[in-house]
Amino acid sequence: MGPLASDSNIETERRIRANNPSFNAQFRYAKNFIKTSKYTVINFVPYNLFEQFQRLANFYFLVLLVLQLIPVISSLTPITTAVPLIGVLMVTAIKDAYDDYQRHRSDSQVNKRKSKVLRDGELREEIWSKVVVGDVIRMENDQFVAADILLLSSSEPNGLCYIETSELDGESNLKCKQCLPETAELGQDAAMIGAFDGEIVCEAPNNQLNKFEGTLFWEGEKYPLDNDKLLLRGCILRNTSWCYGVVVFAGRDTKLMQNSGKTKFKRTSIDRLLNFIILGIVFFLLSMCLFCTVACGIWETMIGQNFRVYLPWDSLVPTDSVGGSTVIALLVFFSYAIVLNTVVPISLYVSVEVIRFGQSFLINWDDRMAYETPDPRDPNKTKRTFAKARTTTLNEELGQVEYIFSDKTGTLTRNIMAFNKCSINGQTYGEILDPRTGEPVEITEGMRSVDLSQNPYYEPSFKFYDSALTDALKSRDKNCQEFFRLLALCHTVMPEVKNGKLEYQAQSPDEGALVSAARNFGFVFLSRTPNSITISANGNEETYELLCILDFNNVRKRMSVILRRDGKIRLYCKGADSIIYERLRKGQDALNFHTQEHLNKFAGEGLRTLCLAVKDLEEPYFQDWKRRHHEAATAMTNRDEKLHEIYEEVEKNLTLIGATAIEDKLQDGVPQTIASLALADIKLWVLTGDKQETAINIGYSCQLLTDDLVDVLIVDGQAASEVESQLRNYLEDIRAVSSAASVSHADNHTSVSVVSFRYPPNSLNAKRANPNDDGSAAGNTMGLDTLSEDGETTSGFALVINGHSLVWALNPKFEKLFLDVATRYNLDLVKRHMKAVTLAIGDGANDVSMIKTAHIGVGISGQEGMQAVLSSDYSMAQFRYLERLLLVHGRWSYYRMCKFLRYFFYKNFAFTLCHFWFAFFVGFSAQTVFDPMFIAVYNLFYTSMPVLALGIFDQDVDARNSMAYPKLYTPGVHNTLFNKPQFLRSAFHGFVASGVLFFIPYGAYYTAVDQHGRGMADHQLFGTVVASILVLVVTVQICLDTSYWTVFNHVTIWGSPVMYLIAQFFYNYALGGDYVGTLVKTLEEPLFYFTCMLTLVVLMVPVVAWRFYWVDVHPTLADKVRYKQRLEAKLASKRSHRTMRRTPSARRSRRSVRSGYAFAHQEGYGRLITSGKIMRPNPLQVQPRPARNQLQTGPSNQKTSSSAPNQTTTGHMTNLPGYASDDLSVPNATAAAAAAGLVSNSINQVVNGSSSGGRKRKKQEPSIGLTTVHPQPPSTVDV
Repeated sequence: MGPLASDSNIETERRIRANNPSFNAQFRYAKNFIKTSKYTVINFVPYNLFEQFQRLANFYFLVLLVLQLIPVISSLTPITTAVPLIGVLMVTAIKDAYDDYQRHRSDSQVNKRKSKVLRDGELREEIWSKVVVGDVIRMENDQFVAADILLLSSSEPNGLCYIETSELDGESNLKCKQCLPETAELGQDAAMIGAFDGEIVCEAPNNQLNKFEGTLFWEGEKYPLDNDKLLLRGCILRNTSWCYGVVVFAGRDTKLMQNSGKTKFKRTSIDRLLNFIILGIVFFLLSMCLFCTVACGIWETMIGQNFRVYLPWDSLVPTDSVGGSTVIALLVFFSYAIVLNTVVPISLYVSVEVIRFGQSFLINWDDRMAYETPDPRDPNKTKRTFAKARTTTLNEELGQVEYIFSDKTGTLTRNIMAFNKCSINGQTYGEILDPRTGEPVEITEGMRSVDLSQNPYYEPSFKFYDSALTDALKSRDKNCQEFFRLLALCHTVMPEVKNGKLEYQAQSPDEGALVSAARNFGFVFLSRTPNSITISANGNEETYELLCILDFNNVRKRMSVILRRDGKIRLYCKGADSIIYERLRKGQDALNFHTQEHLNKFAGEGLRTLCLAVKDLEEPYFQDWKRRHHEAATAMTNRDEKLHEIYEEVEKNLTLIGATAIEDKLQDGVPQTIASLALADIKLWVLTGDKQETAINIGYSCQLLTDDLVDVLIVDGQAASEVESQLRNYLEDIRAVSSAASVSHADNHTSVSVVSFRYPPNSLNAKRANPNDDGSAAGNTMGLDTLSEDGETTSGFALVINGHSLVWALNPKFEKLFLDVATRYNLDLVKRHMKAVTLAIGDGANDVSMIKTAHIGVGISGQEGMQAVLSSDYSMAQFRYLERLLLVHGRWSYYRMCKFLRYFFYKNFAFTLCHFWFAFFVGFSAQTVFDPMFIAVYNLFYTSMPVLALGIFDQDVDARNSMAYPKLYTPGVHNTLFNKPQFLRSAFHGFVASGVLFFIPYGAYYTAVDQHGRGMADHQLFGTVVASILVLVVTVQICLDTSYWTVFNHVTIWGSPVMYLIAQFFYNYALGGDYVGTLVKTLEEPLFYFTCMLTLVVLMVPVVAWRFYWVDVHPTLADKVRYKQRLEAKLASKRSHRTMRRTPSARRSRRSVRSGYAFAHQEGYGRLITSGKIMRPNPLQVQPRPARNQLQTGPSNQKTSSSAPNQTTTGHMTNLPGYASDDLSVPNATAAAAAAGLVSNSINQVVNGSSSGGRKRKKQEPSIGLTTVHPQPPSTVDV
């Protein structure tokens, strides 16, 4: 088969000959020139206009503009639509042009990068855009790789090179690549490389960064090619002087460009609601036009035909009364569609984008979400990582989040592992026992750790407190020695010497922690070659022949090494306990039992565990196995499957050695953040690869689960019928508890916690459950465990599901039943079945699909690279900043956007419907009440800036109180601030305002005369009066709507009437407008001021009275907090702020099941290590650190408190007097005031009134109690 399929231009495979341009040219492969820009100077205007008019709103106004150009239809000059339309198009075009200019600059910069290309046997410097497929290029240290190239040779031993892939996946750690040994011999000899004529047959271009398959045909031999031999465009060569490679993919065919497709566009729920509302407004507009059409036909038939002398019909209109009236009425339909078009605001979308843009800057500039870390370039300086809004379209969605899906490792935890405990030959180590009670004592930082300073390679940062382990090692306990020998040998860690110190580079923090533990206990991993591993065991150097590495992957969940020393061949294996236990030999039941008990105990403490095992191999068997392994490793098809079968064969009948337990501590502020989010009615799910007990205990430690749970429901059915039966039974139990609870708490609902276990994506059961699973958010590469809790502090349930049951629960037949039981389970289920906003937060590559699937994706810049950040909508450095992002910025953004929309529709209805009332007095002739110029710029200049300032800066409650009272967030969760009823209220408000604006001036000026006796009842003067009062009314209304005044609010609000006066005078006098003199005449007459005052009183007094009534009689939580905030500001010098502690629950007894495991999340360096060549000179030709006499530790006589039970305090709970902290109990003003001590008695009286009054309000408004959380670091009391 050729590179191109015969019946299409789809490339199926690629054939390349190095240094043969004529052969490669026939296939017309893409050149290395890239273009990410959309426009050119020539096509920008037509192409951009074409794109903009694809938007329905812009196209709608274009049609109106065309209609206005028809004189027989339009009573308005086209300028009324042209000015705002052109303004919107220009603003958008300028933004698009700037964005595309930046893309042009980036493309030009990349295309002009220089690279050395081998042409005619000589190295020539060429720009990247002139590099073609088949060229051999030379790269040097710290240079970008120009294209996807097949590595031929390098400066390092045996063709090894190191690259940094930060532009591809965000990873800053170095990765190893290695060429074929046969091509490595080419070195940097230009003649030999120039004569290289190998033919490469490989896969077609694709976007899979971690996969490449091909074959090299050279000198009569064929060699398999894989991803380890491919350098991708965008990588940077590091720690390698030079390397040569042949270009395989160039330009748009490179994997970098293949992955630069369009990101999925996310729209907010408000956007979707707006689209529906705009559609409804269009139908409302058509209804008004239809009404005016019918009314016009009736008026022309009955009255208008009698006044043709004064109002002649157009020549196109038939002369008979019925026919003429009908034609005129039809034309009037289009005329009113033009006149009333401002009810569909063209400036709405632009204003929304400007507001979102401004809100994004407020997020980016928030110092409270900046994380300080030491600057790696200068230890004396700190580096600040700010939160960043990577999109400007989702800000208000942050205020409506109901479900959070969070990764655990690296997101809730620090992803910095520490060796904590272990089990060796049935004996546990790592605990300190109380000599009096024999119970474990909690270890604190002040306790003296074991002295390991006699080891010249020990690390001062390593802490271990159980001296029993070091005593066993000193007594030459063989089991302990074998345990740490395995940790020092079974890994893919790379050693490196920096500044005379031995350092390790590991694929995961887990593996690094285990090798570091072995090092500190005297089993030091010193160096490795492709054929050997050298360690120091208690000061004695041991070198092992490395025969094979059976590397870790997502399905195996284990890794093994096969080593030979002193003629003995031994396999060392470590992995998940569930995997290792299935492969243990018989006859060690007691050891297995005791180790399993220890694993359960470790998992109960939230530790990550691994099991260690060993097996001796016979030489004949190993040689036969090695031959079959080589055949599988060089197979051209199904290579991974064949290797998996070979690995399964040898990893059987293992002997258990013990287990490790690693601690991954929570980040600062995680429990407080989760507690606050729970109070805000946000349901949090934690996704983790740990096993059940580890996941549950992490849930308790981070406040996700509490002791208030009614029961733990376990679904463990093996068949569909069993799972269905269990789910239905539990559903009845939940309903029964909910019914009983509703008797005493009508507003309480049952919470459900979910812990589930999923098979690996490639397993048989997983494929049966979902054959099309693409590893999206619902599938974790290490096997997914899901822990969820809906955040209620009241009693609920926990649902535990094993992997077999989950396969059936996710079956479409039981999916809805499972959702009913679990309340909500899976990200896709929530999005499909529930109208809820979801947020996903993670820090690693395995979280990317989850981040992209959720409505909002948040990336944590942590230890696992920047992949999550690059795919996210928002990024931050720590999980605790999520509290401020949602409760402050999210809530503010939602509050501001809702208030903006309510006001925007109000002012537009008040403005547009004046024409509708005027129609009754002008025979429905489509005559406008306002000056055409006023119509054109009303939304653009007169009223745009105040509402923008409102949408960007307004706030009802400050940041401190927004976080102190998480319940303030709940209106966004329940979407109460802007919805269809709220829109109808705003529209009705505008409808009433338009009637008052029209009829009061109409009545006042109907028979009015000026001071000189001249009549004032003319059209232009009346229109100017209504327009002037309209500007003042909407200005006063926005004054009432503004809760937080800034300089920008003052300037824009008070500048709006001033702008109106200046613009009107300029247009009418400087440009000679038709309404010249009318504004001066209007302002000269006292009647105008009386009319204006009357109109303002009639419109504003009901609004003020209505709001006063609701704030005084039915105050919301925001009203109370805002009032408390004002009083606190006045009494700040007198008030002492005391708080009550809120104690988290502590789990005391739990079911023990198999423990969690810790392992690398991706493949290690096994394939490269066993390539058969030395990779680097021995890094340990370094003098070991001299032993220290004494390890510096804390005082040995430090006292620990035993006066209180062990507990963790997450923060303070403060209740406004008269309202209980759970917002459900009956207030007790006296008791609550005594406990909270927030404000003086005067504040209590004002806010709560009497105790009985408080009770009455509480019944009417169940969520108005004030609950405040003041985050602070957890405090621990030792027993």
